Amino acid sequence: MAGEALNKNLGKDHGKSGQLDFPRPLTTVDVVIFAIVNDSLQVLLVQRPAGEGEPFPLTWALPGGFVDVAKDRDLAACAARKLREKTGVTSPYLEQLGSWGSATRDPRGWSATHAYFALIPDEASELAPDARWFPLPGGRLKDKLAFDHGDILATAIQRLRNKVEYTSLPAYLMPAEFTLPDLQRVYEIVLDRPLEKSAFRTRILSADMIEPVAKMRRGPNRPAQLYRLKKGREPVYFVRTFNPPE
Repeated sequence: MAGEALNKNLGKDHGKSGQLDFPRPLTTVDVVIFAIVNDSLQVLLVQRPAGEGEPFPLTWALPGGFVDVAKDRDLAACAARKLREKTGVTSPYLEQLGSWGSATRDPRGWSATHAYFALIPDEASELAPDARWFPLPGGRLKDKLAFDHGDILATAIQRLRNKVEYTSLPAYLMPAEFTLPDLQRVYEIVLDRPLEKSAFRTRILSADMIEPVAKMRRGPNRPAQLYRLKKGREPVYFVRTFNPPE
């Protein structure tokens, strides 16, 4: 399958007029998939195959692959397909991150990849056999990745952290039902710093992005109201960032 796509990409493109005659670069899509796992921000990686001719055999990499011209209507569709293949879910949030390309990033030839990042609740994922969650202590990955995926991941982490300062993106990392302290904790995990409880609660409730459900979470302390993300709600952009506590 991948070999066929590779051969097509390396072939020459001949137009009807015979004017077009040039080698085409390898074209792929890679997806940086984030979730909160074991109370930490983690990224989903896949282990590359060890077959003959495979670059970076058995090295960890971002999920992705060649664009399938028969299946993928556009780059976003390809990213969504790769996400489903590796996690079994459709991400509630998928954003294009950028493009990387050069003659040296792939030993098989000139290649370009279009990267996306996705946010999913951990409880929703059903991982493929070659996939695994990796923690990001301090917003960094200790392992070396295949290709230039380390650079792509670093860019995705920075993009996520920057946007969390002024948007509702962490809501897409939440399970179907959650409390306000749960949501605040996810913000704090991504930002890697504490937030003031009262100011956080006021901002989230005034943003009209979540709604209460008709039940409470009961535990050793007093019952806590459960919420859910409003159906079809687009990300909310706040007028101010979350300032660090004084």
